[in-house]
Amino acid sequence: MSKLLLALDVGNTTILMGLFNHTRLLRDWRFFTRKEQTSDEIGWLVMSALQSIDVRPERIEGAIISCVVPSLTDRLMEMCTHYLGCAPLVIDPGREEYFPVDYPDPAQIGADRIVNAVAGTEKYGSPLIIIDFGTATTFCAISEEGAFIGGCIVPGIGISSDALFEHAERLTSVTWVRPQCIIAKNTEDAIRSGLLFGYASLVDGIVERMKKEMGVTPSVVATGGWASLIAEEAKCIDRIDPYLTLEGLRIIYEKRVGREKKHKRSQ
Repeated sequence: MSKLLLALDVGNTTILMGLFNHTRLLRDWRFFTRKEQTSDEIGWLVMSALQSIDVRPERIEGAIISCVVPSLTDRLMEMCTHYLGCAPLVIDPGREEYFPVDYPDPAQIGADRIVNAVAGTEKYGSPLIIIDFGTATTFCAISEEGAFIGGCIVPGIGISSDALFEHAERLTSVTWVRPQCIIAKNTEDAIRSGLLFGYASLVDGIVERMKKEMGVTPSVVATGGWASLIAEEAKCIDRIDPYLTLEGLRIIYEKRVGREKKHKRSQ
């Protein structure tokens, strides 16, 4: 029976977990991120997910973690060691072995952005712009030579809507239904219209400016929870890849294991 890889992409809002058999993604799950979670609570979620598809923890050969919530990193590592019996590989953006980086201080780059860059260039080549629609929306530029050269970060659409409802007393939260037109006839549709079409225009505007500054015509790939919704309206997005971050984790893990095996053979 083949061994499996567990990949964990830990964001500020959700934890995306994927189970790989070599290059094949067998299953994925999403959990809410809670900064006060203990290693046992995370372990319970992971074990319940594996049990739901009849996978015993002994089948997990390795684990890899991308985490942008520093307070959870040690607990995630402890969970992997205790419940899965393996020490996980944790993405450290300060280590340039993962990807060529043209950035003054690589340690400042979010782990998820490096992972996305690895997967994006592996799958789609360069130059490339990667947009990750999560708690924050990140725009990452990959040069024609295949190096991470920077990008920008804006509040995600979820944060933007929460801020609107919190600070505008007469506006209340709305359910997400796609608006039919930009000129709305009631307050709820006006909020939906402003958020969706306004955010799509923001995305198109930033990408246009990035392309001009890069001096090339890169492909534009979108990932993250809001990608499908925004891509319906944004004109700049060439393709959607919902599992880009998980794929990047798998690729990095396989490269690391391959290097270690090569090093052992040379000794």
